[in-house]
Amino acid sequence: MLALPSARGPLSEHLLARLVVPPPGMPSEARPRPVADPLADDDLQLALYLCYELHYRGLPGVDERWEWEPGLLAWRGRLEQTFEDALRAAVSAPAPPADPGTMDLALRALADSDDAPALSRILETQGTLAHVREFLAHRSAYQLKEADPHSWAIARLSGAPKAALVEIQADEYGGGRPERVHAELFRVALTELGLDGRYGAYVDALPGVTLATVNLMSLFGLHRRLRGALVGHLALFEMTSSLPNRRYGNALRRLGFGPPATDFFDEHVEADAVHENVAAVDLAGGLARQDPALAADILWGAAALVVLEGRWARQLVDAWEQGRSSLRTPLDQPVAA
Repeated sequence: MLALPSARGPLSEHLLARLVVPPPGMPSEARPRPVADPLADDDLQLALYLCYELHYRGLPGVDERWEWEPGLLAWRGRLEQTFEDALRAAVSAPAPPADPGTMDLALRALADSDDAPALSRILETQGTLAHVREFLAHRSAYQLKEADPHSWAIARLSGAPKAALVEIQADEYGGGRPERVHAELFRVALTELGLDGRYGAYVDALPGVTLATVNLMSLFGLHRRLRGALVGHLALFEMTSSLPNRRYGNALRRLGFGPPATDFFDEHVEADAVHENVAAVDLAGGLARQDPALAADILWGAAALVVLEGRWARQLVDAWEQGRSSLRTPLDQPVAA
């Protein structure tokens, strides 16, 4: 992240005012304010995103001891409870299958029930360069740290599910080739479209509904009790990734771009076609067979992905149909291929 973002309300203002001084200094008794829609609230989601970033790359000018400062963790916990309560209210998942060995079929049925706008199809067939650039800016919050949130589960799994997760993550990190790390491929795509490829460059521009899609992974990843939800999230993510990424790559080609702008998406067409079976059968199915008590959480985590990604896609499509930017602040003028 290049610089700390601007506050968006009392929660992020409270947090940012304290992070610029050394810990301690976070009153644990401070109560987060009520919000109408926690799943999209700009202030709440930015505050959570900044708290979580302390566990990833850190924050510019912020003492690294804040990562485990007890007062901040207690305060963050209240934000998380608000977020999780809203998720529990908004996300319903099908009952787990009687046979844990059919978890892959239950996940497929869940994916097939998704009625969100087909954002990838819209971009492939009619998206403008401005739309594609906004899409990449939105995705930068996750893709520049792709796989990191799900890697929290490695130490929390054992046996076959652990091996399956490591197999997937090894590909995400380039199989030992730094230039093929998926986050690096995405950075190159950003720069090819005249965007800023630096980590965290667009946080100030991202609405709460976008940050929530990233915070969901961090919430699941940082809490062992939610490891089943994290596995379900990743499994469905991999199962539904190949076709949309083909379409995104086609959108770039239609607009006149080629490699290296399309490499990130083309890589996912191939990699996720392989990962789909590993994630559904060996990872999610393997965990359900190993610990049937986690089956409900696996499906709930997958359903949470569907709900939050659907809300995000609808916000982008609505904004574009109204002829306005989907970001809090519009990007600079697009550059031609």
